[in-house]
This record gives sequence, C-alpha cells and structure tokens, in this order.
Amino acid sequence: MAAPEPARRRSSGSRGTGRASAKEAQGRSPKGNAAWAMRSAAEQLKELLGRAPESVSALKPTDDGWEAAVEVLELERVPETTSVMASYRVTLDKEGNLVAYERTRRYTRGQIDRRG
Repeated sequence: MAAPEPARRRSSGSRGTGRASAKEAQGRSPKGNAAWAMRSAAEQLKELLGRAPESVSALKPTDDGWEAAVEVLELERVPETTSVMASYRVTLDKEGNLVAYERTRRYTRGQIDRRG
C-alpha cells in the first residue's frame, strides 16, 4: 500500500509541475504552442485597435514566429448580418510580440465567401 501513496503524490505534484513546465515552455519556445499564439495575436491586436477580436480564423507558423488572421467587428449595425467586419493579418515574432498587422479585408457579417 505504500507504493500507491507516493504515486498519487507524484501525480498531483507532476500536474502542478506540468502547468509550470507548460508556462516555461511557452516562454522558451512559443512557436510550438498554437493556442498561446492565437491568444497573443488577439490580445495584442485588441490593445492596438481598441476593439475585441471576435475570432482567429487562421494561424500558421512561420520561420520567424506566427501569422494569424483575426476577425474584428468594425461597425455594429442592425440587423447583425449587416455589421461590418474586418480581417487582419497579424505577424508575431518567436517570442509572441506583435511585429506587424494589416487589414486585409472588410465585409458584412452575413457575407459568404464564394471561393471554390
């Protein structure tokens, strides 16, 4: 019975250590963590634009960090389907710092892409 007790301690201890390790890994190599990159792109764009992003519609790693497409509500209208949305390309370096952004598209919320 003594063996399971240390195993439980290790399990709960490693759970806490696992969280710390994930945070440390983010600091050392954020390029390996897509969820972290998505949050970082959205939060930094919000800080610059003063508007909360609605979603991150694309994310890809690059040689220098990450590139994300972030969707933002630019002009709220009634009905909602006529609200003006914008898609921004956000470039992050390997540490997750925003190094560039540009608006690539404006569209109404109800618009459907007709790419085929």
